[in-house]
Amino acid sequence: MRRILLAAVAAIALGGTALADTIKVGVIGPFSGPFAIQGKNFKAGIDAWTALNGAKVGNDDVEIVYRDLPAANPAQAKSLAQDLVVKEHVQYLAGFYFTPDAMAVTPLLEQANVPMVIMNAATSAIVTKSPLVVRTSFTLWQTSVPMAKVAAQRGIKKVITAVSDYGPGVDAETAFATTFKADGGQIVESIRMPLSTTDFSPIMQRVKDSGAEAVFAFLPSGPTTLGFLKSYNENGLKQAGIQFLAPGDLTQESDLPALGDMALGVTTTFHYSIAHDSGENKKFVAAARTAIGNPAELSFPSVSAYDGMRVIYKMIEATGGKQDAKKAVDAVKGMAWESPRGPVSIDPESRHITQNIYLREVAKAEDGTYYNKEIQTFPNMTDPGLAAAK
Repeated sequence: MRRILLAAVAAIALGGTALADTIKVGVIGPFSGPFAIQGKNFKAGIDAWTALNGAKVGNDDVEIVYRDLPAANPAQAKSLAQDLVVKEHVQYLAGFYFTPDAMAVTPLLEQANVPMVIMNAATSAIVTKSPLVVRTSFTLWQTSVPMAKVAAQRGIKKVITAVSDYGPGVDAETAFATTFKADGGQIVESIRMPLSTTDFSPIMQRVKDSGAEAVFAFLPSGPTTLGFLKSYNENGLKQAGIQFLAPGDLTQESDLPALGDMALGVTTTFHYSIAHDSGENKKFVAAARTAIGNPAELSFPSVSAYDGMRVIYKMIEATGGKQDAKKAVDAVKGMAWESPRGPVSIDPESRHITQNIYLREVAKAEDGTYYNKEIQTFPNMTDPGLAAAK
């Protein structure tokens, strides 16, 4: 069955769409279920791009075809990708909130003659699985290494790590621990939590008992990150002086109203804040908030989707609308632009995004809203995890 599907994919890719005047982009993401807000942010970023730049490249119309994947499910991700390529004749695949789903689709790309643009999935190794993968999001190595540097700068000596037990969590743990220990710090304990974990009180007790001065945490943004930060406060860790360190997934903007004052002062390192102070970002946020409907729901996946569409438009332009995945990917190697997040570029070797990483602190605006205030910049960060992924 697998051979038949791939043969069908290849036949369509090589012969069926070269003269098409409508270019289809297949986007796989969580548009329902517990992570639906992340799918809404994919769509908001894409809609913001088309609102500001139109839905045509040259004479070709661009059509987005969405497929819902409510939670990590590699087998379903692969099936959806096959359906998009074989039945919908998409020339590009994009989206992918969870790493296991992106990994499951990479073996299809070359035979299907279809590039993949990663708009979230944050494990470094994804770009090594196919030469047709391009990332416009971030990796956990990229966002966690700066946090380890911050911990050392603050004079913290002992840290306990607590991460979700899957690819990005392992990357976050390894990135932080490797960097922190190189700077003279000690990891007193490493906790890996099943993705299904919802009761974090036992974890907080282990953190208290560890003797650590700080906890470094990573969980995929959604209900679990909200629950983890609430548990950190409700179990008295903040009052006990145990510092909270994390990449920005833990303080996504859509969670801040629910966290309220308990989030004030929490520091994270990340590639994007809705509050980033630039003209490009103000223009993007206005369009994305209109697209998403509820401004409070706008969060970080939107900017990766927005920039992902910029990359896909460049690919379409470079290929004249014809289906040529290698030529499309080659056209964006070294591409550089001013993103809503700041200056970015696509590394010509790794096809990973180079970008600024910001140290942010949750603050409260005069109107009572909460935001991630950028207080330090780590410029032009590549992905330190690529060496580890080889």
